[in-house]
Amino acid sequence: MRIVIVGAGEVGFHIARRLSREDKEVVVVDKNPEALRRVSEHLDAQTILGSGSSPKVLIEAGIKGADILLAVTDSDDANIMSCLFARALAPQITKVARIRNEEYTEFQDALARDILNISMVINPEVETVKTVLNLVRLPGAREVNEFADGRISMVGVRATPGSVLSGLKLTEVRSVLGGVDLIVGAIVRGSELIVPTGRDVINDGDLVYFACATHDRQKAMERFGKQQKAARNILVVGGGAIGLRLCRALEKERYRVKLIETSAERCELLSAQLDNTTVLCGDGTDQDLLREENASAMDMVVALTGDDETNVLTCLLAKSMGARRAIARVNKFAYVPLIQAIGLDNVVSTRLSAINSILHAIRRGKVISTALLQGDEAEIMEAIALEHSAIVDRPIKDLDFPRGALILCVMRGDEVRVPTGDFVVKPKDRVIILSAREAVQTVEKSLMVRLEHF
Repeated sequence: MRIVIVGAGEVGFHIARRLSREDKEVVVVDKNPEALRRVSEHLDAQTILGSGSSPKVLIEAGIKGADILLAVTDSDDANIMSCLFARALAPQITKVARIRNEEYTEFQDALARDILNISMVINPEVETVKTVLNLVRLPGAREVNEFADGRISMVGVRATPGSVLSGLKLTEVRSVLGGVDLIVGAIVRGSELIVPTGRDVINDGDLVYFACATHDRQKAMERFGKQQKAARNILVVGGGAIGLRLCRALEKERYRVKLIETSAERCELLSAQLDNTTVLCGDGTDQDLLREENASAMDMVVALTGDDETNVLTCLLAKSMGARRAIARVNKFAYVPLIQAIGLDNVVSTRLSAINSILHAIRRGKVISTALLQGDEAEIMEAIALEHSAIVDRPIKDLDFPRGALILCVMRGDEVRVPTGDFVVKPKDRVIILSAREAVQTVEKSLMVRLEHF
């Protein structure tokens, strides 16, 4: 598979790193020589200096022989132009574009179907808002991912000293839960991600990921002692595109919302577009302002400005004043482990949302969605089981699945099942698979064809 990536920023770099590790042929195009130098020094990928919206540069990048074009610069216009010329030069190529402007995304279907024939339009801001909403709805969770149209959830919770999770053997999970059907799919211990077996034990401090039907996740959190009082009072800091989208969504669900924004002009616009949100003009790192607005009584503080450091500082200040939980938007991937180490509850990233969206356009087999865990140490894939794939018509315990891969849940029709070893996947089932990074290629192959064909 040959993939041309236009844009060597954080999204382009990290998706290129992921794909080059899987032995895919990757070409990265960018106008910035420093960004390309970073790619050359760290990745096994070809680099082309120039604009991805230039047909000559695209030809030099080998667009005519490529399978996929990923247009992921910070400019919507540049991404659209790249797709326009790619359509002319390589009509059959799969095109994925990162587009954030609401004026463009309102015409997403026209862009995808009529104008550019784009296979997928990615708006990471929309996905980021969905991530925040899931964390607001399930306040005891560290991470929440949804699959199968929201019917299956993968939830991350921390095993704290004295909790039901601490010291629990995985073979004991079902008896402790008393009828809640779930599976522990991964354990993060320190910086190590473990795809566990029944013999593993959960230790204090572990981040435990379990999968279950979404309607069971509240009950599972209660049994684990992790369900907290529902959030009602929410403070959002940063009134940009993401902050506005989030406040609109929170208003619809009848949360009590306050929004802090530094720009007086932007505050006027926000006040005009929001119905039940209190809009305040000020700095989210101003302790006096946070005190005046009763940050200590907030169930959730969500910092969504365009500056990572401001978001982290805002959340730390709010937590020190007594806010129950805090979510910081952080786009520099190197910051994420540091932030978790200093005690922030949750981190969201528009760039990680973009990468999750991009991966399922690249995966072979009928992959519907993907999500990364622990940076990119593991990947969760939601796929339709094909009639000729290696995972169907045999008990799961007899599948030649690679070490580090696990079938978490299956949706057959409208029914969600957590499979045992005797369960048989049938064609057209929706299957949720967790795979450690080194097993992804083998899992991809198993979704496409029976492995004996290789």
